[in-house]
Amino acid sequence: MRNVAVAAAACAVVAVTGLSGPARAGDKATGVWRMSNGKVTVRVSSCGARLCGTVVALKKPRDDKGRPRLDKENPNPSLRRRPVVGLTILSNMQAAGDGYWTGTIYNPDDGNTYSSNMKLQGSRTMTVNGCVAGVFCKSMKFIRVD
Repeated sequence: MRNVAVAAAACAVVAVTGLSGPARAGDKATGVWRMSNGKVTVRVSSCGARLCGTVVALKKPRDDKGRPRLDKENPNPSLRRRPVVGLTILSNMQAAGDGYWTGTIYNPDDGNTYSSNMKLQGSRTMTVNGCVAGVFCKSMKFIRVD
């Protein structure tokens, strides 16, 4: 009976930490992706059982005065001095189908967070949507660079 309890506990840990099948589906989306216009490059990685995306490069990483671009539109004044490079902009992306995830996206250009989804379009292309009220959406195309 003790072995059954240990096996059940091990299965629970695997399920909670995302080491089972569903997390591996996310492996297809992990990596470095550049927006098709080259404006931003994001690293998608596992964050527990979900995926997140962090800005790793910008086409224009500095403002007109040569300073690093900051999260100056953040609604929280104490966060407005954070560099955009290094920000997590995709959060809580949970698998919602084969090659499809839903979560949120933060836009440092306007300081707002939107509902979002990511969908693989083959192994080298991914679309990311940010939506307001689930109706008005902006679609962005990303190309795998790693």
